[in-house]
Amino acid sequence: MAEKHSVTLLGTVEKVIKPADPNEPEKAQIAVEGADDLYREIRIENTLKDENGRKVRLKKGAEVDVTVEAEAHATIPAPGQA
Repeated sequence: MAEKHSVTLLGTVEKVIKPADPNEPEKAQIAVEGADDLYREIRIENTLKDENGRKVRLKKGAEVDVTVEAEAHATIPAPGQA
């Protein structure tokens, strides 16, 4: 299995957005701590799975972890970390 590099940031569900079209999925808007002000909110489909594989949804105010993960070959050392 290839090595992956990652960072995990804290986030909070700011709002749950109901779709205008009932055929579209509900969205969760998440504020990511540590992100630049203009880019701190992300919106994702509000569908997760629990430990039994059942679909669940996030609630407004929920604290979440936002993980960014990349294959090792897609990263370079940070300055001073050669």
